[in-house]
Amino acid sequence: MNTLEAFNQALFLLINGTTATPAWLVGMAMLIADYVIWLIPLLLAAMWLRGNEAQRSLAVRACLVAMLGVGANQLIGLAWQHPRPFMIGLGRTFLPHAPDSSFPSDHATVFAGIALTLLLGGARGLGGFTLVAGVAVAWARVFLGVHFPLDMLGAIVVAGVAYFLLAPFWALGGAAVTRRAITLYRKLLARPIALGWLRR
Repeated sequence: MNTLEAFNQALFLLINGTTATPAWLVGMAMLIADYVIWLIPLLLAAMWLRGNEAQRSLAVRACLVAMLGVGANQLIGLAWQHPRPFMIGLGRTFLPHAPDSSFPSDHATVFAGIALTLLLGGARGLGGFTLVAGVAVAWARVFLGVHFPLDMLGAIVVAGVAYFLLAPFWALGGAAVTRRAITLYRKLLARPIALGWLRR
């Protein structure tokens, strides 16, 4: 075992729950690990439905960064299979999970990609909120035994690469993509928009 992997496993064991962990803490971690991710579509939907064109553009860009990052994760998993802790009998697992590659974490990639895009796009409040939520999810998934700490660091790197790979394409066509999305939205939801239920 190389030094980095030994460090990864040792850090995992420091964070991972044990048989002595209180049931309430395990329950709280399971709620965070499974359900906080749903804040992301709610956040993006709220930015779209209540925001102006600039906020809608930022929401679309954040969504694309997250999707590109998760797509990259699938390719990394195909090229290099890294086992999850329970696949090598390490620590204690509280959350059932498929025995697929652990690196990088898809959950952390989504949070990191959204947070990075919002922060760099000037939405510091929403970006900071997303970042804090992402840290909580990353902790919970390591605590519950389905990820290693370095899976989360890898996710941050992947999200950063996805952001900067998308940047030149967004500079060229981001405004057009946003305008087309707004046009489609106004056609599909013309009635509730006309009634004043949704922002035009």
